Amino acid sequence: MNLPDFEAWAIFAAAARLGSFTAVSHELAISKPTVSKAITRLEESLGTVLFHRTSRKISLSTAGKALLPHAQTIALDGEAAMEAARDTAHLLRGQVRLAAPLSFGLSHLAPVIADFMCEYPEIMVDVQLSDARVDLIDEGFDVAIRIAELQDSSLRALRVRSMQAHFIAAPDYLERRGTPTRPEQLADHDCFLYSNEATPEMWHMKGPEGGKISVRPKCRFQSNNGDIMLPALIAGRGIGYLPDFICQDAIDSGALQSILPDWRFGEIALNLVMPPSPHRPARVNALINYLKKYLG
Repeated sequence: MNLPDFEAWAIFAAAARLGSFTAVSHELAISKPTVSKAITRLEESLGTVLFHRTSRKISLSTAGKALLPHAQTIALDGEAAMEAARDTAHLLRGQVRLAAPLSFGLSHLAPVIADFMCEYPEIMVDVQLSDARVDLIDEGFDVAIRIAELQDSSLRALRVRSMQAHFIAAPDYLERRGTPTRPEQLADHDCFLYSNEATPEMWHMKGPEGGKISVRPKCRFQSNNGDIMLPALIAGRGIGYLPDFICQDAIDSGALQSILPDWRFGEIALNLVMPPSPHRPARVNALINYLKKYLG
């Protein structure tokens, strides 16, 4: 039995991520012929083509797409093993890449990261803030914060805590337009839609005793970020649905009023999501444990 060609598998994973043999040679500090020979060697051992090649680019074949998750796992496990060998309990160093939602990142994550950097001075943190859902493996993230009802996937997830969201409107708006008491009444109101939802044009709501209803709201304003909705909601321009970390202060001050308290889109939680491999560098585990402790 021949040993697996782990180097070729790792180079294959890098080539799929970067889309270029030249980029792989630069990132891994190896020659372009070494990259090409590793891919050819792997293709010959597997008896299949992994990439379609042209003079300008490479693209995964059908077999390459099917085998890529195995290559990614091998590459991640190898990196974790190397990092575990280098790390010690008292000297954690290197980079951790973290993806997080924009509004939550600015309001809640930023001070936690500042404290983490003080406690772990040898760890460099790369935080990317976006409400778009990133692909952890393809984009090279070690962990992502997701505030949602998670869908089934191969990613590993750690639930940190539950979170609340509210249907909200300004008292002035409700005085002018009336206060909805049933979800279907939202179809007659000016509504603010969050475009990163799977179906922003249709609100699928859950109510008391397991009741469900789908409502097509009348869109007055749409955005991929919740914070930008807040001033217009406070100004009485419509009804929105926002998580408490964005709208709770406005509710507490009376600038906004919570309505339809028994209805919501679903149970949402603050989750830490990681690539599927159970092996992670110690520096990544340090950040995960820190976020779990101070965001919980």
